[in-house]
Amino acid sequence: MTAMMIGWTTTETRQEAERLASGAVECRLAACAQIAGPITSIYTWEDKLEKNTEFRLVFKFAEPKAEKLQSWILENHPYTTPQWVAVKADKVAPDYLEWVLRACR
Repeated sequence: MTAMMIGWTTTETRQEAERLASGAVECRLAACAQIAGPITSIYTWEDKLEKNTEFRLVFKFAEPKAEKLQSWILENHPYTTPQWVAVKADKVAPDYLEWVLRACR
């Protein structure tokens, strides 16, 4: 059976987060996208310690859409090197999994 996956990225503004979330769902690359934030991100970039406010996006999608969603995120994201991390969901309620799979057809 096809697995459900969960993917994460961040953006600098809520507007960008909403644009990416809406676009991925409208293209049927993801069944759902949730936006959380603002959050504080601390990281190194070009050998410099950075601290920024960002918005986290969480995408739920069917495994067969993984490559297309990743490509779409990387092409449409405003960051030069955006975060994109995706994992398979080990335990998913059967009805929810069916909904995700239907929504990504």
